Amino acid sequence: MGAYILRRILLMIPTLFGIMAISFAVIQFAPGGPVEQVIAKLTNQGGSDRLGGGGGDAGGSNFDVAGDVSSKYRGAQGLDPEFIKKLEKQFGFDKPPLERFGMMLWNYARFDFGNSYFRDISVLDLILEKMPVSISIGLWITLLSYLISIPLGIRKAVKDGSPFDVWTSGVVIVGYAIPGFLFGIMLMVLFAGGSFWDWFPLRGIVSDNWDQLSWPAKIADYAWHMTLPLTALVLSAFATTTLLTKNSFLEEIRKQYVVTARAKGLSERQVLYGHVFRNAMLIVIAGFPGAFISAFFTGSLLIENIFSLDGLGLLGFRSVVERDYPVVFANLYIFSLLGLFVGLLSDLMYTWVDPRIDFERRDI
Repeated sequence: MGAYILRRILLMIPTLFGIMAISFAVIQFAPGGPVEQVIAKLTNQGGSDRLGGGGGDAGGSNFDVAGDVSSKYRGAQGLDPEFIKKLEKQFGFDKPPLERFGMMLWNYARFDFGNSYFRDISVLDLILEKMPVSISIGLWITLLSYLISIPLGIRKAVKDGSPFDVWTSGVVIVGYAIPGFLFGIMLMVLFAGGSFWDWFPLRGIVSDNWDQLSWPAKIADYAWHMTLPLTALVLSAFATTTLLTKNSFLEEIRKQYVVTARAKGLSERQVLYGHVFRNAMLIVIAGFPGAFISAFFTGSLLIENIFSLDGLGLLGFRSVVERDYPVVFANLYIFSLLGLFVGLLSDLMYTWVDPRIDFERRDI
């Protein structure tokens, strides 16, 4: 197992390099970079009369005719080329792309993500600041979806073809078909002061006076704020796991060892939980780390925006819109690295659930 783990870790290096290289290349052709973002903000505020105070300059240069440098950027006509060069140097665009990419990889290998372009804070501190919200959402969604999916999937497998199985399948399929963000908007309209009831708050995971509340009141306030976002996410999160659990149990129930166990006089409960459960739950349990990572970031992206939850999903969205590349690439790097390790962890969980599995004897 040690050799297998080592090979998987070594394979992460070219995989991570490919992800970052492709993303970096795509960014080079994306319009509206950070320099253009600054230019747009400056020109929207009235042009040169607001850039450097009353004298109408920026960095000590007069705003005469734009040269070749400023002509590279949309909206830069009329701005001083020296000012544009200073912006390029500030954001690191005065260096060739390959040199910037090499510096980025070297820094990221040491977990040095630099500072945000538009926030006065380091990228790592910014991510750590937003992480508790996303971890909270990811943990609750994963826990709730598994607590609902596994018992429901087992029940559906036992009652396969019955009216219970049919109508619950309809509910699961409808829930899976409805996008989480659309269901979240519907919940807001119904229960968060839209056209109907005003029962739940619209933003944040706690109230402004949360620090002043007692511990029971804090728990109640947290649950009150998280009810709508979690409901919107759970609806689609539990569907896949439910059907996966059902199909896994059905496959195991039809095998010969189950017939043998029943022939020996074991009760249905003993057969189901003493023999079938371990084999059927292999794929479900092994997928737990991946499900958590998915709920931790990807699944909560739109929900964080809808309910104004200040987590990594909202941070990533705003960073892309603002072209805050250090934050964008740091998020991509960290979660790509996490995803690769989670894939390895999922394989290790297979061996933990079923020691008969040996990856040492398999090719990668």
